[in-house]
Amino acid sequence: MLTTDSRLERAKDDDGAAGGATQKAAQKATQKVAETGPGPGGRRRWRRAAGRAVTVAAFLFVVAALVAPAESSRLTPAAFVRVPLEGIVGIALILISPAKARRYVAGTAGAVLGILFVLKIMDLGFEAVMFRPFDLVLDWPLLSPAIEFVEGSAGRAGATGVVILAIVLAVAAVALMSLSALRLGRVADRHSAAAARSAVVLGAVWLLCAALGAQLVDGVPVASRSTAVLAYDHTVQVRSSLNDGEEFAEAAAVDAFRDTPPGKLLTGLRGKDVVLAFVESYGRSAVEHPDYAQQVGAVLDAGTRRLDEAGFSARSGWLTSPTAGGGSWLAHATLLSGLRVDNQQRYRTLVNSDRFTLNRAFHRAGSRTVALMPAITRAWPEGEFYGYDKVYDNRNLGYRGPRFAFATMPDQYTLSVLQRNELAADDHAPVMAETALVSSHAPWASIPRLVPWDKVGDGSVFQGMGKGYDAPWPPPDEIRAEYRKSVEYTLNTLVSFMETHGDEDTVLVFLGDHQPAPVLTGPGASRDVPITIVAQDEAVLERISGWGWQDGLKPAKNGPVWPMKDFRDRFLTAFGG
Repeated sequence: MLTTDSRLERAKDDDGAAGGATQKAAQKATQKVAETGPGPGGRRRWRRAAGRAVTVAAFLFVVAALVAPAESSRLTPAAFVRVPLEGIVGIALILISPAKARRYVAGTAGAVLGILFVLKIMDLGFEAVMFRPFDLVLDWPLLSPAIEFVEGSAGRAGATGVVILAIVLAVAAVALMSLSALRLGRVADRHSAAAARSAVVLGAVWLLCAALGAQLVDGVPVASRSTAVLAYDHTVQVRSSLNDGEEFAEAAAVDAFRDTPPGKLLTGLRGKDVVLAFVESYGRSAVEHPDYAQQVGAVLDAGTRRLDEAGFSARSGWLTSPTAGGGSWLAHATLLSGLRVDNQQRYRTLVNSDRFTLNRAFHRAGSRTVALMPAITRAWPEGEFYGYDKVYDNRNLGYRGPRFAFATMPDQYTLSVLQRNELAADDHAPVMAETALVSSHAPWASIPRLVPWDKVGDGSVFQGMGKGYDAPWPPPDEIRAEYRKSVEYTLNTLVSFMETHGDEDTVLVFLGDHQPAPVLTGPGASRDVPITIVAQDEAVLERISGWGWQDGLKPAKNGPVWPMKDFRDRFLTAFGG
């Protein structure tokens, strides 16, 4: 039994033990606060963690810029799992540079990489739309039409915002890349031995992967040197583009038909009304791609039968357009001038020259030359160069119906104006009419319907069909179907026009201006477009019997393919004296 003194002693021991435990707990809490709380030690720990995170982010940013593919179809996560040769060289360059120069080497290398990264993004954009990389010398004028397209869809404020945002992002990318390279350069400088070992190991891995041809994504090697290739390709491109003007001038100086007298021009088409129609985005893919071939092919086959019943025959072939995804005016200029016009510099040079165009050939041979350009909404001085007697555009076509996304009016209305204003009179002079049919222009969000030709009038009949200029793009899973429907609409319109208004003195030449964007064609598509000549007079088609073209509205898959620039000379030769 414990005595009173023993109990008191025990209590003191218990109190002491409790006090010690409390003191230890307090010490642990104080230590924890010092490590993670608001004290100097906690701030240092947070700064170290934040610094590591920033270093990792800088590393990922630089590596992503180095290894990102320049083709949108290959932008997959696996494509970023690569070893960049440029990164290895960069580490070595920093390590062998004098200590005082390393920050300048890293910063300059980062700025250059930032510029190349912005250029790679522009290449991705151009490749996704126009099947080719951005041209540093010749493509700047194309940015203006792109801004106008955005302005039409989102308004002036929206277009201005897009331009400002693009400039800010480009400057930010270059600045952040330079800062990232500076940070990685400091890390390599502090841990030079580890950095040197890493460079050696990565170099060995790169050589092994290059020797084995290792790939995680088809066409994207693990041993990456894409940024160096990008820089080299654009350097070569700049040199070639700077010489492009001289090359174009040399080609333009040669013209076998410039001085041909009227009596020997287009004798095989005397007395004929010739309608030359460019169909927007009507390319080989519309005829052969699995998503379109069955339906578009059925329209072409049915059109061939319908025209045959109306007394018409047709022959079809292929031309290779100088452009793809956009730049329709370049294709028009190429076909009409007999010169390859694949950039804006060539286009401007051409329209300021005295080149003998196909339109001028018809004019010299005695035809009235007219143009129907529903997408032209402002002054168009190029009309004088082509040699038109009359230009119909959005301002004088008299349309009173709704817009259909990009198209200011349906193709049927454009052709109805041609018929009423130029072809209807029995005693009219022979007409050569060029027209751009734009109902199949992106964004394929609003497609009209055919109506009886005698109901077209001023276009009011189309009220209720359109969705306006700012109609949204179709959802990704529907865009191909909508594109196909738009091409079907224009093809049916052309067939119906010939059935209704064509006769023995009517000749229709229709062709695609270019392929649509890669999102519709898929990767690796050609630049070929179909071309067809329709006539009731068999003597017209007999003139081109040696061309090897397929009978009907659908070209043979293995039929002859000519550069679009060759068409003018072949056509003038076939129908000349």
